[in-house]
Amino acid sequence: MAQALQEEFKEYAEKAKSLPSTTKDADKLVLYGLYKQATVGSVNTNRPGFFSPTERAKWDAWKAVEGKSQEEAIAEYIEKVKQLLAASTNTYKNDCSASPLAPSHLPNPTATSSLSPKPSPPSPCRHPRSSSSPVVVEHVVLFNVKPSTDPSKVNSMVNGLNNLTSLDLTLHLTAGSLLRTRSSPFAFTHLLHSRYSSKDNLAAYSAHPGHLTVVKDSVLPICDDVMAVDWVAEGLTGPVGLAPGSAIRVTFLKVKEGLDEAAKGEILEVIKGIKGKFGEVGQISVGENFSPARAKGYSIASVAVFKGASEMEAVDSKEELAKLEKDKVREYLESVIVLDYVVPSPQSASL
Repeated sequence: MAQALQEEFKEYAEKAKSLPSTTKDADKLVLYGLYKQATVGSVNTNRPGFFSPTERAKWDAWKAVEGKSQEEAIAEYIEKVKQLLAASTNTYKNDCSASPLAPSHLPNPTATSSLSPKPSPPSPCRHPRSSSSPVVVEHVVLFNVKPSTDPSKVNSMVNGLNNLTSLDLTLHLTAGSLLRTRSSPFAFTHLLHSRYSSKDNLAAYSAHPGHLTVVKDSVLPICDDVMAVDWVAEGLTGPVGLAPGSAIRVTFLKVKEGLDEAAKGEILEVIKGIKGKFGEVGQISVGENFSPARAKGYSIASVAVFKGASEMEAVDSKEELAKLEKDKVREYLESVIVLDYVVPSPQSASL
């Protein structure tokens, strides 16, 4: 390998440390995989287990570039760093805070189900968020319970998940069976929806012994598949806690590879505008997923909240208006998951 390329690689590996803390985890994973391929070669370890989603995501990123030559990996790494530095210069030129990236090109996560970095201490030059624009961290988990599972074990899983509301970390938590699947390439049977005041609280919830016990004893033994998506819902209006009987429509979007930020912004704006076009929608939460480890490639998520199932179904009767909104973003999407769920009362949460 040419000495000049090796020197340039070292230069950009150092420059990568100046990327801002807001750099997306998906981009950090790309850098990680390319860096490992360039310095070690093809992946040479076993894939980490379910309880190590961060390490799993890093392994997957490395595995994704398996077979590339050292020169190819270095060239792609350098180009990726250049792109991210250019983007950060344009987007964050007025932000004087930039946390150094660890040599592994990933943050040091504290969550067992998230790749989100630990927030950096606030810098004096940062503008505080307005108190009139609350920030809520959304956490949605989808489960596929094995068809032959004994109902008592399903009840144990659902009750165990709902009992996690006793943790002070959650602003809202509900778990139960899906009302219906409107669109999905995967078979899911149950859902958990919870809300937090910060990524740190979500991380603490994920690592809490009570949560880990429920997952190990009641979830993993009876589930064929688990998917999780997290996002920050800024400016959320209305109650954070959802009353029993409330209905929610969960939508996950997988965008086409290479889709630019402008198109992603357009998708987010269309979803945000749904509340104004459909009077039945009481609340809309939307954002970009920040935990790719178990999201199956879905990067945009939303929750539409309704007073009840009848209000949610009333939206479906407005077929022409719904089609008009979908057509605005259809060309950008590779896959869509749409699921309906009704928040059960504490007495009816068991299944």
